[in-house]
Amino acid sequence: MVMGPSVEDGNRLARKVRNLETRLHDMGPTLVAFSGGVDSSYLLAVAAKVLGNDVVALMTVSPSTPPHDALQATDVARRLGVSLVTIQHNELDIAEYAANPLNRCYYCKTSLYEVCRHEAAQRGLTTITDGVNLDDLADYRPGLHSAQEHGVRHPLVEAKLTKEDVRHASRILGLPTWDKPASPCLSSRIPYGTHITAAMLSGIARAEEFLRSFGSEELRVRYDGKTARIELAPATFSTFSSPAMLRRVATTLQSLGMTTVTLDLEGYRSGVFNPEPKTPPTTGGLP
Repeated sequence: MVMGPSVEDGNRLARKVRNLETRLHDMGPTLVAFSGGVDSSYLLAVAAKVLGNDVVALMTVSPSTPPHDALQATDVARRLGVSLVTIQHNELDIAEYAANPLNRCYYCKTSLYEVCRHEAAQRGLTTITDGVNLDDLADYRPGLHSAQEHGVRHPLVEAKLTKEDVRHASRILGLPTWDKPASPCLSSRIPYGTHITAAMLSGIARAEEFLRSFGSEELRVRYDGKTARIELAPATFSTFSSPAMLRRVATTLQSLGMTTVTLDLEGYRSGVFNPEPKTPPTTGGLP
């Protein structure tokens, strides 16, 4: 649960928001690499306020995109009155990505930013931005190196906005994404080193949509091609605890090709396959 900020915290947040607005104004015509998540939605909202028609959102949709994310992103852009460019793009065509190495996200972001650069040039947009926030710098994010190589700016980092700041500020603006759970690409459910296929991603998407239909938002189906390991928020364990429900879940996921279905008793955890970053990543584009 995100609590409202104190007066002091509110003033600090207001200063960060003004800093963000100033930086976006100075950037000029901007393309936002948009996912429809908490961070990129807030960035897009502020950019729309500051830049008006000089901001465009770009979202790539691929087999690794959670289906509900694409729908929510379209809705957010419509609410903000921002032009949304949606491009079908299959990362699985990139051999290095499909091989699923530890730096898989580097190849994903590289392909995304190449698309962004092309579209920005076509539309006369001088700056490319994304929704990386200050807390992300402490996480394992090899895609940040690609952002540096492509000159992508991180305005939320530059304005020193944390994830909590972004949620508070989003709530103030009335954005529907303010309390949205993290929703990384479907490939993040597959252990590093396991080759990624479209069938695996489709099965994961369908399995998570099935589980989400019971009212559980924070969940993951980790899948290695044979065994599916379900991670649920501990508060929702009771929903799935009856023998009948467990059989229903197992039968449904097995019908998707998941031979063995297990329930992780530790519950949902973000980034369970990620190694601990040894040093803060180089981000580039910072003051």
